[in-house]
Amino acid sequence: MKQKRLIMRSSILAIIALALAYTFYSNFMADRSVAKAGDLSVNFVLHDLEGERIELEEFKGKGVFLNFWGTYCPPCVKEMPIMEELYAEYKEKGVEIIAVNANEPKLTVERFANRHGLTFPIAIDNGLNVIEAYGIRPLPTTVLIDENGVIVRVFTGGMTEQMVRDFMEEIKPGT
Repeated sequence: MKQKRLIMRSSILAIIALALAYTFYSNFMADRSVAKAGDLSVNFVLHDLEGERIELEEFKGKGVFLNFWGTYCPPCVKEMPIMEELYAEYKEKGVEIIAVNANEPKLTVERFANRHGLTFPIAIDNGLNVIEAYGIRPLPTTVLIDENGVIVRVFTGGMTEQMVRDFMEEIKPGT
């Protein structure tokens, strides 16, 4: 009788341990990204802070520096002025920046953009639909898209000025 109880309890504990291990792995360790180099980019429609419609497909023919970010993310805050600095130079060369904020209040994002003097298009992904479609995790993540709408690179983490410049060169049309 005691032996049967011991086997039953051990079996239940083993099942619970396996369930916990699977949950931990799937939530924290597994690569859940959808966007991969060589894939076609996922089209989306968002609105920028001025209410203008942004559809990714309308940027065909240009390189797109698609940056997913949040105001609460220190590496995001650090790279935004760098992106702004290089935006004017690379916009003339056919590279567009689209900064997609991760579902923060509009006022928070507007204040952040004004404080940092950001002029590139910023959209808020209310409901995180675009972030989910691209499998973005964690922030910041930048998806580099060439003029044909093909993902060239997905980079997770903060970027230095040289990295931003190199990435923009990588997606500059005609290169």
